[in-house]
Amino acid sequence: MRLKSLYLITPTLAANRARIIVGLICLIIVDILQLIVPRIIKRAVDDLTLNDAAATALWRPAVTIIGIGLLIGAFRYVWRRNLLGTSRRVEEALRNRLFSHVQALSPAYFDRTATGDVMAHATNDINQVRMATGMGMVALNDAVILGTAAVGFMAYIDLHLTLLVLIPTPLIVIGTRYFSRQMHRRYQQVQMAFSELTEAVRERLAGIRIVKAYSWQGQASRAVHQASTRYVGRNIELVRITGAFLPMMLFLTNLSMAIVLLVGGRLTILQKITPGEFVAFISYLGLLTWPMMAMGWVTNLIQRGRASLDRLQVILETEPAIQDPPGGRREISPPHTLAFEDVRFHYAGRSQDDNAAPALKGISLRAAPGESIGLTGPPGGGKSTLLQMVPRLYDPVGGAVRINGLDLRTVRLDSLRALVTYVPQEPFLFAASVRENITLGRAVSEAQLARVVEQAALTATLDYFPRGLETPVGEKGIVLSGGQKQRIVLARALLADSPFLLLDDPISQVDTATAGQIVAAVRALQGQRTLLLVSQRLSALRHCDRVVVIDRGRIAATGRHDELVRRPGYYAEAWRRQALEEERDAA
Repeated sequence: MRLKSLYLITPTLAANRARIIVGLICLIIVDILQLIVPRIIKRAVDDLTLNDAAATALWRPAVTIIGIGLLIGAFRYVWRRNLLGTSRRVEEALRNRLFSHVQALSPAYFDRTATGDVMAHATNDINQVRMATGMGMVALNDAVILGTAAVGFMAYIDLHLTLLVLIPTPLIVIGTRYFSRQMHRRYQQVQMAFSELTEAVRERLAGIRIVKAYSWQGQASRAVHQASTRYVGRNIELVRITGAFLPMMLFLTNLSMAIVLLVGGRLTILQKITPGEFVAFISYLGLLTWPMMAMGWVTNLIQRGRASLDRLQVILETEPAIQDPPGGRREISPPHTLAFEDVRFHYAGRSQDDNAAPALKGISLRAAPGESIGLTGPPGGGKSTLLQMVPRLYDPVGGAVRINGLDLRTVRLDSLRALVTYVPQEPFLFAASVRENITLGRAVSEAQLARVVEQAALTATLDYFPRGLETPVGEKGIVLSGGQKQRIVLARALLADSPFLLLDDPISQVDTATAGQIVAAVRALQGQRTLLLVSQRLSALRHCDRVVVIDRGRIAATGRHDELVRRPGYYAEAWRRQALEEERDAA
């Protein structure tokens, strides 16, 4: 992992440095103990060769080796707990940091980033970093400490033979350097393919009911199969590299063993080294085999971790488009006046002059404290976008949104959003109980909860549920109807005591009777909160202080309901059409 992205994990490594030091010390002790065993075997073999060892005398080296084995097991437990435990803490810290950062990113980021890609960051990428910091550290230590010590003991036995055994080492270095570059590039491609596969599976599981309703299983399976094939293809390309690299390491290791048998055996026959030294040399070469293999494994792990850490660095260095201003205001004193001044906006990747884009083009609008303003117009005209400007989910590219004359971009986000309750067009529920979805963890009294439940026309629904407020709603509220979900979200909004209430089509998924109850609840708030109400049902806007028609990002008309129905245009035509539909339904 290169230094540029290593800073992502250094704080956790520094915080766990005591564990790392203890773990490394125990790991080194294990290496030293392993190096002692060949010396014991050497002495026993030499005694046997010279017929200088009684049968009972072999018990001493045997018991010693058993004792060393027990010590190796104990110290190995300690280093695994400390070093591998630290890698798990790195994983936890990195995942928590990633999730916190993702939550801070602006909605515009998620407009262009697939959820599956973020999920791949939080799972596969972080797992690769964990492996690199855990077993990667172990393998690197063994490659350096155990490898160096083994070479030292071998040189002590016979320097010339040791130099011959190390002939393949330069080939290992050259091969490692070449293959590491190839592996890094291919690991990045594998991770990207994994992101695409994750997103393909996630999207089709999230839409499984649509898939079944339209008998789209075949197409869905093909899409996942194509993503899976690409992922497998990328892995096959990677295996072509790792599949050549690891056998190369094994071949060079066995080449060293062949040199020992040929040259070392000759030296033993010529009595330049004892049989015990020959056996010990082979044992040390066996210990050296793991460090030589570890070099390949370390390279493998490091390249995986580096590729993943580089991918994580990209997302963690992505700055939120909407941030707290330096020295931003913390409080805005009431009464609160809201104003849109020549607000212009276009989504990333679309031209500001593209009439088909849901953009705002010079919106100027003022809402006095306690005033209720209805917003309507053709779909895609920019109504929802306008509402999202108030809590700064998006910022205008031109003009300004102000509260009490202050540009919202000069106010701290937490202070601003404490003033605003926003109910989006698509109701979202968490996989929790009805109570938890309404309160969102806030401490509220039963009286407060009962009040908002009644205002949102939820009482009859909860009476129908055997567990009432404690009823689990399932993933995204799957056990509820669209109208029930919308009313729970409305109750959530009514519970928040904020001066601005923004409702984006809150009655789009309910029947006429329930819509009347919700409209009545909203009407009861008039004068108490500044209300911006988006609705395609114009009957919901009849009692608003003012109605604004927005078409293609511009204000097409404004006035009271009675004025607009008499004025030619979209509002009057929509009102007559909806009146006819209501008469037909009543008949």
